[in-house]
Amino acid sequence: MNLSPTASATRRQEAPDVSTSSRLFRSPQKHTLLICLLLAAIVLVSYSPVTRNGFINYDDDQYITSNSHVKAGLTWATVNWAFTTYDQANWHPLTWLSHALDCDLFGLNPAGHHSVNVLLHAANAVVLFLLLQSATGFRWRSLIVAALFALHPVNVESVAWAAERKNVLSMLFFLLALYAYVWYARRPGLRRYALVLFVFALSLLCKPQAIAFPFLLLVWDYWPLCRFGVPAVAGPAPQGGDVPRCSTGWLMLEKLPLLLLSAASAVVTMKAQKAGGAVQTFSQYSLLLRLETAAISYVDYLRKAFWPSKLVALYPHPIQLYPVWQVISAVLTLMLVTAWVLHARDRRYLAVGWFWFLGSFVPMIGLVQVGAQAMADRYAYIPFLGLFLMLTWLVADWAGAHRISARWLAIPAIACLLVLGTLTYRQVGYWHDIPSFWQRTLALTRDNYVAHDTLGDFLARQGRTAEAAAHFRAALAIRPDDLPANLNLGAYEHGRGNLPAAIERYRMVALHAADVGLRATAYGNLGSAYRQTGELTKARQSYQTALQLAPDRTMAMIGLGLIAQKNGDPAEAVRQYSRAMALEPTDVGYLLLAQALQLQGHSEEAKAISERVARLSPDLPEAQKAAAELLSGR
Repeated sequence: MNLSPTASATRRQEAPDVSTSSRLFRSPQKHTLLICLLLAAIVLVSYSPVTRNGFINYDDDQYITSNSHVKAGLTWATVNWAFTTYDQANWHPLTWLSHALDCDLFGLNPAGHHSVNVLLHAANAVVLFLLLQSATGFRWRSLIVAALFALHPVNVESVAWAAERKNVLSMLFFLLALYAYVWYARRPGLRRYALVLFVFALSLLCKPQAIAFPFLLLVWDYWPLCRFGVPAVAGPAPQGGDVPRCSTGWLMLEKLPLLLLSAASAVVTMKAQKAGGAVQTFSQYSLLLRLETAAISYVDYLRKAFWPSKLVALYPHPIQLYPVWQVISAVLTLMLVTAWVLHARDRRYLAVGWFWFLGSFVPMIGLVQVGAQAMADRYAYIPFLGLFLMLTWLVADWAGAHRISARWLAIPAIACLLVLGTLTYRQVGYWHDIPSFWQRTLALTRDNYVAHDTLGDFLARQGRTAEAAAHFRAALAIRPDDLPANLNLGAYEHGRGNLPAAIERYRMVALHAADVGLRATAYGNLGSAYRQTGELTKARQSYQTALQLAPDRTMAMIGLGLIAQKNGDPAEAVRQYSRAMALEPTDVGYLLLAQALQLQGHSEEAKAISERVARLSPDLPEAQKAAAELLSGR
C-alpha cells in the first residue's frame, strides 16, 4: 500500500520511540504494561483529594445515603428492586447494584464510594489506550489521547460525583464493547459478535448514554478499521493484520441487532423518565429554544475542551430565546468545522473525530429535554474522545510533515498534560462539601435557581431556616413557577406554624409537579399540615396519595398510624408504624410503635421495644419529646 508523505513521515517519527523502548524493556508487552501503570498512576494522583470529599445533596442522597434499598447492600431483594424500579427516572440496574455493593464494602463512608469511581476512571483510561493502540497501530498517539481523557478537568464531574457511578461504569463496558468489535472485525464470526452485543448490553444496563454505539461503529468502520472504501492514507493498518473489507449494505445490516438493543434501551429510558416526571414539555422549553440551546451548547463544549474554566455541576437551561447573533455564530462555527473535516479527505481521523463528537452528544444535547440543565460536563465523557483523537493525530501529522523531532513534540505535550492534571486536582476540591459546592456554582453561573433551591434545602436541614428561606425566595425571583422552592417555602411556613400558607404552597406543588418524588413529598407534607389542623379525612387522603406515588415514604406511614391511633384503632396504628420501621428504623418511630402496642394490650412487647430504645438511643429525651408532640397533633 502506498503511503502519503505525511503518513510516511509520521511513521518515521515514531520509529525511534520503539527502538528506545526496546533498549529499556525486554518486550513491547512490558512497555505497554508500564504505560498502563503510568496512566493509572496519574489518575490516582490527580484525583487523590477525592478521598477527603463528602457526599453532595445533589442526587447522592437519592442514590446512596437516603436510599433504603441501596443501603441494604447486595441482597436478592436489592437485585429484584434494581431490575424493576424506575427510581430517579432511570432504569440502570447494574448501577444500583454497584452502589449496593459499595454499601456492603464501605457502608456510608464516602471515601470508599469515591475511590471506586476513581479506579473505574483509571481503568477506562487504560482500556482506551489499549483499544486505540490495537485499532490504529500507534502507541504514543494512543497514549496521548488516553492521557487527555484521564486528566481533562471536564471529566471530574463524572468521577468525583458519587452518584455519577453510572457514567464511569457504563463507559468501561462501552470501551470494552468497542475493543470486542475491533477483535470481531479482524475475523468476523457469530461468537465474537455475540460478545460485542453482550458487553454493549452491560453498558446500557449502567446508563443509556451508550445508545449511539451502533452509529459510532459505522464511523469506526470508516477509520481506523477501514472496513469499507479504500484504505486510509493517514496511518498504518490496524495491528494484527488488515481488517477484511465489507460492502456498505452488509456493514449496515451488521449493526441491526445492536441498533435494536439501542432502540429498546431508548424506549425503556423514555418510559422511566416520563414515569419520574423528568421529561420537560414543549410548554416549558419550546422546540426552537431547544434547537438554539443545542447549537450553542455544542460550541460551549468545544470551548471547554480547549479552555476548561468555570466548570460547575449545573448550567441552568434558559427560558427565553438567545440573541440572534449568538445562534448564528454557533451554527456557522459548526458548519465551518464540518466543511473543513469533509474537505480533508486524506485525513480520515478528522471526520471520524468530529462526527464522533457530534453524534455521541445527540442523546444528551437537549432535543429531548430531561432536567433543568442546558448542558453538563458529565455528558462530555464519551464525546470528547473524538476531539482528543482529532487533535492528537493532527498535531502528530503536522510534526511529521515538518520533520519535527518526537522529543521536541513531547515537551509541549507533557506541559499540556501537567496543566490539565493540576486543573483536575483543583476541580476535585470543588466537590468537597455541600456549602462551598453550591456557593461556587452560584458565583460562576447566572439565574441558577436550582443551586438556590439545593443550597437552601441544605441550610434548612442544618436549622438555618431564615438563610434557607432567603435562597428559596431568590429561586422564585428567577423562576416563579419553581416547584421545589414553593415546596420548601411551604415547609418553612409549616415550621413557623403558618399552616394556611404552608397548605397553599403544598397544594400548588402537588397539583402541578410532574416529578413523582416531588409530588409524593408535597402530598406527605400536606397530610401533616391537614392532620395538625384537625382535618383528618383530608390528611388520610393526602398520606395515601403520597404512598401510591412513592410506596417507601415512611413519613406518610407514620402519619396514617397517628391518625389511626387518634381514631381509636391501635391495630392499624401498629401496622403502619411497623411498616415504617421495617423501611427506616428511628427512635421516634419505635416509641410510637411501643405506645400503640401498649394500647393494643401487648404490654411485654411494648416494654421490650421501649427498653431497647432507651438503651440504644443517642438522645432519648429528645426522641420522647418528638413522639409526644406527634401524638398531640403538633
